Amino acid sequence: MSYETITFDLTDRVATLAIDRPTRMNALTPRVFAELTAAIDAALEQGARAIVLTGTGGAFCSGADLVGDGGAPMPRDLGESLDTSYNPFVRKVAALDVPFLTAINGPAVGAGLGLALLGDISVMARSAYVLLAFVNIGLVPDAGATWLVAKAAGRTKALEMALLGERVAAEDALAAGLVTRIVDDAEVLPETRKLAAKLAAGPSVAIGMIRKQVAAALSLDLDQSLAVERENQTRAGHTRDFAEAVRAFGEKRKPVFEGR
Repeated sequence: MSYETITFDLTDRVATLAIDRPTRMNALTPRVFAELTAAIDAALEQGARAIVLTGTGGAFCSGADLVGDGGAPMPRDLGESLDTSYNPFVRKVAALDVPFLTAINGPAVGAGLGLALLGDISVMARSAYVLLAFVNIGLVPDAGATWLVAKAAGRTKALEMALLGERVAAEDALAAGLVTRIVDDAEVLPETRKLAAKLAAGPSVAIGMIRKQVAAALSLDLDQSLAVERENQTRAGHTRDFAEAVRAFGEKRKPVFEGR
């Protein structure tokens, strides 16, 4: 499949998707979301066991394109655009059974910050920044950014970022718990792909359950979380990967996981 607004690469079971609108700082349009969705489906069909999202050029993503596809104006009902493009994509990523990583190679602004924080692992360039810019144009955070920032950094930091609309540098984003790690600019994508390759070679069934188990724990009480752990552990204990890990332990070697 050919793409107009993204690039797609699948190597060693790691799919790398890059928003490719550098002249618009990789701003989001319905076409971008449609192509990202199609690329994820294609990656999974072709056996991807980890997905990386990044941007081309000097930005990760500048948020919604205020001009729109082909110069068409933005819809009057912005909530409708969330229903048709933004929210389905966020939900799709959250429901994945493979790890989703983000290589934040440059500014992640507005909805672009929401996409950046969707990563189970997020690697940020030292020169990059994140910005909840919505208040600066009279809007409210979307693309899951409210939930993602509040859960990662807490109420106080979320309100500071959302109300003041100021840039947060990479070091401060790391200190606030918004991203996993920061690296030199040139190492962002290589480091993220290295981590993705490690996960792709791991016990995929367990990894898929772990990402959802952690997400569930953010809103469950202890007893409910224990129940989820019990259910998932039963399933994990019946996988070929667990059986292989037990054999490898007995044979004093590293396990070779099949992702089954």
